[in-house]
Order: sequence, then structure tokens, then C-alpha cells
Amino acid sequence: MGDPNVLEMVQEEERRASRGEHFFEVSEQDLNSRESSFLISEEPRFKKDEQSKDSIFFRDGIRQIDFVLSYVDDLKKEAELKAERRKEFEQNLRKTGLELEIEDKMNSEDGKTYFVKIHAPWEVLVTYAEVLGIKMPIKESDIPRADKIPFSCMLGPLKLPRNVKHPHAEYFTAQFTRHRQELFLIEDESSFFPSSSRNRIVYYILSRCPFGIEDGKKRFGIERLLNSHTYSSAFPLHDGQYWKPSEPPNPVNERYTLCQNWARFSYFYKEQPFNLIRDYYGEKIGIYFVFLGFYTEMLFFAAIVGLACFIYGLLSMHDNSSSTEICDPEIGGQIIMCPLCDVMCDYWRLNSTCWASKFSHLFDNESTVFFAIFMGIWVTLFLEFWKQRQARLEYEWDLVDFEEEQQQLQLRPEFEAMCTHRKVNAVTKEVEPYLPWCSRIPWYFLSGATVTLWMSLVIACMVAVIVYRLSVFATFASFMETEASLKHVRSFLTPHITTSLTGSCLNFIVILILNFFYERISAWITKMEIPRTHQEYESSLTLKMFLFQFVNFYSSCFYVAFFKGKFVGYPGKYTYLFNVWRSEECDPGGCLIELTTQLTIIMTGKQIFGNIKEAIYPLVLNWWRRRKARTNSEKLYSRWEQDHDLETFGSLGLFYEYLETVIQFGFVTLFVASFPLAPLLALLNNIIEIRVDAWKLTTQYRRPVAAKAHSIGVWQDILYGMAVLSVATNAFIVAFTSDMIPRLVYYYAYSKNAIQPMKGYVNNSLSIFLIADFPNHTVPSEKRDFTTCRYRDYRNPPDHEEKYFHSMQYWHVLAAKMTFIIIMEHVVFLMKFLLAWMIPDVPKDVAERIKREKLMTVKILHDFELNKLKENLRMNSSDFAKHLIIQENKVQLAKSAT
Repeated sequence: MGDPNVLEMVQEEERRASRGEHFFEVSEQDLNSRESSFLISEEPRFKKDEQSKDSIFFRDGIRQIDFVLSYVDDLKKEAELKAERRKEFEQNLRKTGLELEIEDKMNSEDGKTYFVKIHAPWEVLVTYAEVLGIKMPIKESDIPRADKIPFSCMLGPLKLPRNVKHPHAEYFTAQFTRHRQELFLIEDESSFFPSSSRNRIVYYILSRCPFGIEDGKKRFGIERLLNSHTYSSAFPLHDGQYWKPSEPPNPVNERYTLCQNWARFSYFYKEQPFNLIRDYYGEKIGIYFVFLGFYTEMLFFAAIVGLACFIYGLLSMHDNSSSTEICDPEIGGQIIMCPLCDVMCDYWRLNSTCWASKFSHLFDNESTVFFAIFMGIWVTLFLEFWKQRQARLEYEWDLVDFEEEQQQLQLRPEFEAMCTHRKVNAVTKEVEPYLPWCSRIPWYFLSGATVTLWMSLVIACMVAVIVYRLSVFATFASFMETEASLKHVRSFLTPHITTSLTGSCLNFIVILILNFFYERISAWITKMEIPRTHQEYESSLTLKMFLFQFVNFYSSCFYVAFFKGKFVGYPGKYTYLFNVWRSEECDPGGCLIELTTQLTIIMTGKQIFGNIKEAIYPLVLNWWRRRKARTNSEKLYSRWEQDHDLETFGSLGLFYEYLETVIQFGFVTLFVASFPLAPLLALLNNIIEIRVDAWKLTTQYRRPVAAKAHSIGVWQDILYGMAVLSVATNAFIVAFTSDMIPRLVYYYAYSKNAIQPMKGYVNNSLSIFLIADFPNHTVPSEKRDFTTCRYRDYRNPPDHEEKYFHSMQYWHVLAAKMTFIIIMEHVVFLMKFLLAWMIPDVPKDVAERIKREKLMTVKILHDFELNKLKENLRMNSSDFAKHLIIQENKVQLAKSAT
């Protein structure tokens, strides 16, 4: 499907680029003529104030700026070395065919910064488009767009204008070949390659261009020059201002179009212009927004079901027999509960938790089991349908035959700097830098030890919060009992709830602090591992950050869900933390309400803090940078200077966006049985998140270098792992954290009232303890007129021959819990596997379209080659006929002469 020499050319280009050489080199004579024509002289040939401040062209108004480098004079001892590097680097850039124009610092806004503007002429673009395998249009597609969906007429208000949703027609494409330029639909050379492809090509050259030999090694790449502060920045230009369309001769301002139709909060209900995002920012950023949008759409269905379950709990709250008995003065008011802490806590009546029991019913009711099973199916549908959406995206964006981006597989400058050995690559047969394992092992040990230490620190902080809760519980209990002003709130703001709220807020603050420091430490230890390529670096950082944030954000939820109240002991024989603090007990209604509180505070707090940080942080930084730099009038503030003063998106910008989304996915799936409103909160957050991300990327950040990607990468595997884990966690939450199974066991096995089967459940779930059996150092000092108190457990009464041992009902409940876990897991996993088997990874219509496009592309290429061959044959036959005529004329002349 292409020139047979292309593969050899690409391989040769890779070999030459690794040595700092290039195919497309300009002769010295041509270079000198270009320099004399384009480089600035001592006296500039133009007045800057006559050029539009939004111009994205060189001074001639013809050549478009594809990339910008900036630097300032260095007054330190390395100034000469950096100047020499820049001189060599820029000279080598010109040798590759790039054209440069330098803006003197006197023309810049701050009077300190030099700007190097780079333009890629047509010859460079066609050469490297072939090297990078960029696909370009060869014929308009005859396959209709698959835009028709059920009830599409009802979704009209959600749709974008067609020219925004589909800014370009659909085409059959083929990998660009410079020797077949007439095959491609080239109407205008200046606009044939989109700006994203142009800046990707220029960055490819910049990342491989040499700048000298240091320490006996050839040094190359813009990243190394940025790390050494030889250049202060390198970025492609935005199309223009985001608040107004561009003026001629500038091309269409896609940045303005994106801002108007995507980055506006008033458009929160609209679909996203994915094709325009891809055209402007590249496939890698585009696929992130496709994923975030698809995830948000799927959350809509989970949010509706979760809200329905919550409304069911709200409507049935007053009919709940358990909370009715607890609130009844004749039942709950007569039940004396054992003290919740030693000495300082007094006996208390069960009806003091009346409002807490009603509130607990909102999330711990019959719909809890249904919602847990539903979410197990939902997460499977989400991941399977995402695979289909991803396959459709690969077809629409020409990523079917995608190969890993070269920049991701390129050796990192830090790796080359640390390498003292060389070895032959088994694939390319080229000599490459090599770092022995013995040199890496110490850093891997350090990395593993650091991650383990920080995860242990998270556990230690969680234990510290538990100690805080244990320490202040008695204080809250005694204070709320004696303080007359709290009489009216005492019924619903119990010591349990108060301690849980303050502990959750404290835990959230600790999470943010630990996360702040670990982000910086993880980046440092990943660099110390000396990853070979950018891809290895990102994968290593992903593993560290996800493991830490998983422990950091979820450890407190796991504690409340699976450990709190499970190992308390019983009155007279409580378990103690560090032999000092008595273990925490759950509320008589169970620990589910505390898990809900913990989950709500951490999830909501993280989302609010994250959105405020993402919106305010770049805004303040950019304002301060502009305020510090601006010294001259507005009309001198050029396009490249405006972009230079914006915040840098960075190579890890998308990494943190994905990490944030995956952590939210964990909150939505891992503990959703305890909080059915979690999908609704995530939905509302993501609606805002999409517009915040769009706004900051369009208005507050420099334009990122376009990059290709055909999937969300390693994050998809992490989502699959969390989906499997969520089935187990929700089954255990329903079984061990909620009160659902004990109620069912009582209903079917122990209830003696046929008319009201749940009557007497509260009394049945509380065991009896003889006050005389309390150790002297734990019992309250005042004398009481009652001899027993109650506690939550299934144990034998004091008059039983095996007093305080677990009763038979305890084992029945435990057996029922384990049975439920096994049945629920098997049912959900069976449905997951069936759904995964029934839903194809690639939709049938997409598979047919791919086959159709491949067939048509082969046919077009075949017809082109055939026509070219016929034309060559006609030319050859015509030349042959002319040659015969000339020979015959010569023979005739010779005969006539004789």
C-alpha cells in the first residue's frame, strides 16, 4: 500500500535521527541565502507596532509560525556554553529545512526574553509526514456518518451546530508519501496539514536535533535544552485570542470556536466537539475528553437508579419498624445501653439515637442489595461499551493501524546522561546507551522502600485519626449530656455522629496534605529509577501514584466498612488499642451511616477542592506572570508573548486528569452500596469538570504539542481491576456493614409475630450484660437502680451456662452473611461474563466500515499506480516512435547524400 522504499526510508531516518542526522538537509549555499533573507539584522526591517499583535506569521506575513522557543540572557558562568548550544542547535534546525526568525529582547514586552519563531516549509512537512506515517485524505468518503440514534429528535437542544461537530468532511485516507503528492487532495499547501500535525512534525525534529558534543557524547533534543535552562520554553502557538475570531490574513481561529462551543459553562448540557478538539489538540487529549464525556453519560443512568433508591429510603423512613421501635418511649426509651467508653461515659437510653436510626434507613434498606447488584452490572456495561466507543473512535480518527508514538519510545535525556555503557539493539542492530541492572537495583529498592514508607505513613495517620476519635468521644459524650443548650440537637447530633463528622473532616485534611507531598516525592523517586523511555517513566509513575492514592483515599473507608465495630469484644472484656483506648463501637443501627458520612465528606471535599484548584491556580499564576512582565503598551503584546505568559500544561497534565477520574470511579463503585447518591455527586462534578478542563486548556494554558493515542492506556486495566474488586467490596458491605442480613435472618428464622414479622427485632439484636460483672476501673462510679444493660451483639445472657459466649443466632447470621457474599459474587460475575461475551469489542457497523475503507483505499492506490504506469508507457512509446522517425530520417538523408 505505498512506495516500497518508504519502510527503508523510515528505518534509515530513525537510524540517522538517533545520530542527529536527517534526510532533509539544506546545502550550505542555500542556508546562507536563507539566512541573509530571513534572519534579523542589526537594524530591524520592520516596525513591530505595524504588525498585528495577534499575527501568527513571520514578519513577511506569509510564513506561518509553527513553534516558538524562548530564552533569556544568562549572567552566570554557563552563559557562553548555553549560547554556544543555542547557536549550534539553531544552525542544525536550519539544516533540516526549518526556517527561523529571531525576535530580539528589545522587542519583547519584558525587555529580557528572546523569541525564536520556527516555520516548517512544505518540503519539510511532506518529508516528515511520510516518516511519521501521517494519514491524509485521498478521496471524499462515500460512507454516510453514523449520526442517527434513537430519539435523536428529542436530543436536539443537546446538539452542537453541524459545522462545529463535524468541521471537515469525511475522507478515505492513506499514509502520506511525498512521491505521490498528486494522489492526495491538496488544494492549498499552506492549509493542507492541520496546525496540530505541523506542530507535531516540528516537535519531532526539535526532539531529535543535535546541539553539540559534550563529554564525548553527541547531545540532542529540545527537552535536554529545556532541562538545562538553555531555553526557557518551547511551545506551539494558539490560533489567536480565545474571546474573538481571528482577522485576515490569519486562518480560522479554532481556539475561539472551541471557547464559544465547548469551554463555556452555559453549555454544560451540550455535547462536546470531539473532532474539533482532536484537530486542535491532537488525539491524546481528544481521547481523554471522549472518555470523560462517555463516563459522564453512563453515570447519568447510575445516578437515576441511585436517586430512586434514595427516594425509596426517604419515603419508607417513617414505616421502618426498627427506627419506630427505637424511637418509641415504651420500647427504645426503656432499653438501657451499656456505656460507650470507660468511666467518663454514662449509661444511655436507646431512643436517644432515634434520628440517627431514621437517617440510617435512608441508605440501609431493601434497595441496598438491588443497587449493589445493579452497580456490578453497570460497571461491566460501562467498560464493555467503552471498548466499543474506543473502537469507533479508532476508525473515525484513523487510528486503526496506530503504532506507538515515537516520542513515547524515544530515550529520555536523563537516561542517556546516566549511561556509561553501550550495546547493540537486537531489533535495530544499532548501538544504544545501556544501563546494567546492577546500577538500577539500588534505586528500585529505594523506590519500593519509599512507596512502602509513605503507604505506612498513611496507615499511621489513619490510626492517629482513630485515636483522635476515641479520645474525643468521651469528651463529646459528657459535654453533650451536661450542656443544656444542646438539648434540642442531642436527638440527632449524637456523640457517634459528631465524632464521625469531625474525624472525617480531619481525615480529609490529612489526605490532602499527604497527597501534596507525595506527588513531589513520587516524581523524584521515579526519576531516580532512570526509566529508559518516556513511556516507561509514565508507567512507573502511574503505578506509584495510583497505589498511594488508593491507600490514601480509601483506607479510612475500608476501616469503617470492614474493621470498625467488628473486634470490639463485649462489656467487661473489651479490646483496647495499644492497651489504652477502647475499640470503637458502631451505632446500634450499624456502621453503614458512618461509612456514608466518611464517603460523602472525602468524595465531595476532594471534588470541590480539585475544581477550585484547577480553576483558580492557573488563573492566579497567569495574572501574576502578566502583571510582573508587562512594562510597555498593550499594542506591543504579541501573539507569542501572550502564549509565553500562560501556564504550561506539561507532559503529565493528562496523567493527573486520568488519576483524578479513576479515583472518583473508585468512590462510585467500591463503596456505592453504602451511598447510592455517589453516582449523582460524580455526575454533577463531571459536568463541571468537563467545562473547567476545557476552559483552562483553552484560555489558561499554552497549547500542548499534539500527540497520538488510540486508547486510555494502562488506566483501562486499572478500571477493570477496580470493577472486579467493587463486586467483592459491595457484597461485604451489604453482608457485614449494613443491617440487612441480620434483619432477614430474624424475619425468616426468629420472628414469632406472623402479622408484624419485624416486631421485636431491636430487642432481639441486643444482648444483655450484668452490671455487676463490669471491672471496677471501667464502670461509672454512680449507683444505679437497674442491674443490666444492653449492647449490640449476639451473645448468651448472664444466666446462661456459657454466659457471654456467642449464641447460636450469631452463627446463623454469620452463615447467612457468607452465603449472601458467595451468591451475590457468583450472580454478578456470571452476569458480567455473559455481558462481556455478548457485547462485541468492535461494533458490527464499525467493522464493516473499516473493511470498506481498506478496500476503497487499496482500489484508489491501485488505480493511481495503474494510471501512472499507463502514462509512463505512453510517454515511453511516444519517445520510442519519435526515435524511430529520427533514425529513419537519418537513413533517408544518408541515402540521398550518396
